[in-house]
Parts: sequence; structure tokens; C-alpha cells
Amino acid sequence: MKKSILLLAGVITLFACGNDKEHQENENKAIQDSVTAFLTDYNKKYQEINIVANEASWLTQIRIVEGDSTNAVANNKAQEELAKFTGSTANIEMATKFLKQQDKLTPIQVKQLKAVLYKAANNPETLQDLVKTRIKAETEQTEKLFGFDFKIDGKSVSTNDIDAILAHEKNMGKRLKAWESSKEVGKGLKSGLAGLRDLRNKTVQGLGYKDYFEYQVSDYGMSTQEMIDMLQKFNKELYPLFRELHTYARYELAKKYGEKNVPDLIPAHWLPNRWGQDWSSLVEVEGINLDSALKTKDAEWIVKQGERFYVSLGFPELPKSFWEKSDLYPAPADAKYKKNNHASAWHMDYDQDVRSLMSVIPNSEWYETSHHELGHIYYYLSYSNPDVPVLLREGANRAYHEALGSMMGMAAMQKPFMENLDLIPKGTKTDEMKSLLKEALNYVVFIPFSTGTMSMFEHDLYSNNLPVDQFNKRWWELAAKYQGIAPSKERGEEYCDAATKTHINDDAAQYYDYALSFVLLFQVHDHISKNILHQDPHATNYYGNKEVGKFIAEIMKPGASADWRKLLKEKTGSDLSAKAMLDYFAPLMDYLKKENAGRKYTLPEM
Repeated sequence: MKKSILLLAGVITLFACGNDKEHQENENKAIQDSVTAFLTDYNKKYQEINIVANEASWLTQIRIVEGDSTNAVANNKAQEELAKFTGSTANIEMATKFLKQQDKLTPIQVKQLKAVLYKAANNPETLQDLVKTRIKAETEQTEKLFGFDFKIDGKSVSTNDIDAILAHEKNMGKRLKAWESSKEVGKGLKSGLAGLRDLRNKTVQGLGYKDYFEYQVSDYGMSTQEMIDMLQKFNKELYPLFRELHTYARYELAKKYGEKNVPDLIPAHWLPNRWGQDWSSLVEVEGINLDSALKTKDAEWIVKQGERFYVSLGFPELPKSFWEKSDLYPAPADAKYKKNNHASAWHMDYDQDVRSLMSVIPNSEWYETSHHELGHIYYYLSYSNPDVPVLLREGANRAYHEALGSMMGMAAMQKPFMENLDLIPKGTKTDEMKSLLKEALNYVVFIPFSTGTMSMFEHDLYSNNLPVDQFNKRWWELAAKYQGIAPSKERGEEYCDAATKTHINDDAAQYYDYALSFVLLFQVHDHISKNILHQDPHATNYYGNKEVGKFIAEIMKPGASADWRKLLKEKTGSDLSAKAMLDYFAPLMDYLKKENAGRKYTLPEM
């Protein structure tokens, strides 16, 4: 009898457990179905509103007419509608309610709900008047920046003209005029930047963020301090090599310009880039003269060749609409309008409408840039698939987008690749150390600019509420500390040289994306070189290799539905690390120390 009772009790317990489990599963399914309904509706509406907003924003970038506010008004209205939807109190409340039960939801649902709240924080309905004011201010700032009439000796010039002077001119007077001309636009942007700082901070503070810098960093799943620590770590690891490059550049530039006195800090107008972020044109590699080879091509060939590269890897041809709707070449000299002169890629509808805004001319810079921008385009197309909800059609993190684009640009500049395209003769003999030096003057030199000058300025701007009467002073303090550069003479607070960098205005508090992207670039390139191509990372040829294309596509396809850390570990076998970048440039240290023997080092040892 006792056994029968125990047996019956066991059956009842199992039945009860079974019922509990079934009940829990039914409850979870009911909640998941409710979330699915909410997210389906949200994604559909989000896509529809973004199409209108992106079209309006596109027009403000490709056609800027002084005195004509038509595009600006339309853009403001479209951005306000997008802000109204993403910042909707109803959407915030629903996402918050569902996330309280996230243990009952699928990982992809949780990711989308968090994305809803992240987007809402930039446009909360509870602060809709503030959001409208910020949108209007952002549009005005963009128009001032890209509608500016740059002049040298009273004659209008383009930024391409200024860049050409800084890249090739040896007359110091002409160089200084070109550099100073490039900075004039900052004067009219300073008050706008100060206003935008306040508006951006106040907007995100409405949903609990300390400041706009913290808000942008949170997209990586990191705190502000964690990001700062990571940036400083990468900067510190590459500093010994940068210190050698800085010493080398000071002496070589003085020699190039016939200056007897070698300055402790490099005068900014001595450098080939307006912000001192790329010094690579300081070195010419004999046997490789890509600019000369490209003179026989036209601008269209540059972009078409980029497409041919991706197709050779197994990616599809670009949609016909890309060629019809993109704005790829400089505005005509007699045009009655201006356009944004900064290269960018656009995902208009979060599906197949992809476009690029560039000002391509046939030179090596635009050759590399075109390959980079098409990297963004193919990333867009790769994650525009049914497995990735519209809300997650973004890079695994923001650095992934830049890393993969930059990696393809770098791959297209390596000697075997260029030989394959007959851009240089096959078997061309080159000084491999000079080639590596030229690359370091691009990639390594960029790290202190991106991790230091730019990121620390924006951190001070947003997190420390940098006073407006210290903008220029702080910018040049950081440039001296991190880049070892300085203006030819003191530049007062009537200037705002930081604001001459487009990202400070229209891609705010995100420049560390580029720093992380360079680290990521070398990590992925190292894996491709050694494990797929079985080639020296310094001399690869991706062209036509379908296995390389498959590997890259596997990184691109999940978009932001994948955890960026797990994806990197899965694909490369390690966490984000500067090791691959350090290994790549390691052979340079002995070479530079020999070149710098007897020279004065002006950057401190770390």
C-alpha cells in the first residue's frame, strides 16, 4: 500500500511538473508573440520613415545652394518625423515593459528591444522641443560646413585643390596659405558646435545618460572609462613606433623643405594632410607610382574597378540604382551649388537602395577611398537579408564597418594586387622597407590622432563640458601631446580648428570607431593572409579569391544580430587586440632607429 501511494505521488509530481513546464512554455510563447507583433510593426514603420528621412538628408548633402533653404526645411521636417517615432513614449514604455521579462524572450528579440531604447534616447518625446531645436541646428551646421567657399588669395578653391597643394607643393608660403584657408571654415562653426554640444547632452540625459559621449560609447556595450582605457592602451602599445616615426618625419620634412632648424613639434602646414592624420606622401616608393598609372584612367574607372574587385570575390554586381542615384564625382567648376566633399556611403532603405557620395578624381587617394566606400556598400547589401531585422541592419559594431572598408582599401594598395591589375609592371622591384614605412606613416600615425586628439577632444567637449573659450587651445594641446604637431603660430579662440573636421559636426563622439577599426583591420587581414591565402601579410592578393570573399561575407551577413566580441573570436580566434598591427610593423623599429641615430627625439619616452 505504501509503495502504491509513493508511486501515485510520483505520478502526480511528474504530471504537475509537466503541467508547469507546459504552462511556462505557453506563457513564454504568448509573451514572445506579443514582442514579435510589436517589433514587426516597429521595424516596418522604422524602415518607411527612414526612407523619407534619408532622401531628405541626401539632398542636403549633394546640393547646397546659398540662400535656398528648401532642402534644409524638408530635411528638418523628415528628421523630426523620424525623431518623433523613435522617441515615442509609447515605444519606450513597450520596449521597457518587455525587457523586464527578457529571460522569456529570444536573444534576437532582446537585441531589437535594446536597439529601440538606444534610438529613443537620442530623440525622447518627452523632450520633443529640444529634439526639434537640435535637428535644426545640425542641419544648419552641415550647410555651413559644406557650403563654405574656401579661398586662396581671393580665388575660390575646392578641398581637392587644397589637398593637392599640401601633398605636393614645396613652397612654404603657398603651403601655409592652403593650410590656413582650410581652417577658415571653423570660425563660423564654433558657436554652432557649442550649441550642439549642449543640445546633444541634454537630449540623451532625458533617458539617463550622463552625456552624449557616454551615450555613443554605450553602443559598444562599454562604459566611457572602459573605452578611454582601451584607446589609451592601443595608443600606448603603438607609441614607441610612433615616436620613431615622428623623429624621422621632423628631419625628413626639414630636409625636403630646405629648413636648417628642425622643430621640436612638426608645423601643421608641413604635413600632407589638413589634420596631420596621414603622413604617407612623405615617402615615395620607387617602382610604385600609382598616381602616374591612374592618370590614364578616368574617375568612373576608379569606382568601376572597385566593383570588379568585390565581384571577383564572389559578391554580386552593384544594383543598377547605385549608378543612377549615387553622386560620385566633383561638382562641375561652374556649378551654382556646393556638395559635401567628404566621402560617404548611404543605406537609403535598409534594403537594396545603396548609394555613395564622393568626389572621385583619378588618383591613388580616391582609388583607395573608392574601395573603402564600396566596402560599406557591400556590407549594407550583405546584411539586408531576411534573417536580419531592419533594426539590426548595421555593423556588428560601428568599427566593423570602417574596418572592413579600410581593409579592402589596404588590400587594393598592396603590390601583388596592383601587379594583378597591371597598375604596376609584374615583377616590379621595390624597397620593401620603404613600402612598410609608407604604410606606417598612414596607419600608425593615424592612431594617436584618432585615439588621442579627436577622441579626447570630444570626451572633453561632451563629458567635461569644455568651455567654448578653450576649444582651440585644447585642440592644439591635444595635437601637441598625441601627434607632436603645432600650428606655425598661436591660433586664438576666434578659430575653431577642431570643427574643420567633418565628424566633429555631423558624426559626433564616435571617432574612436576609426581607431578600433584599424586595430580590427589588421587582426582580420592577418587571419586572411595566414589562414586563407597563406601569404605574407605585407604582400597579399585578395583579387579573385572566393574563399576570402566567403570569409568576409560571413562576417558581414549577420550585421548587428551577432555579438561583436563573439563574432571576432569565432572568426579570428582572439579578442580585439593590437598584436597583429604591432607584428605587421615590427620590422620597422630597427630600420627607424638606424635612420634616427644621432637625431634629437622631442617626444618623451613612455
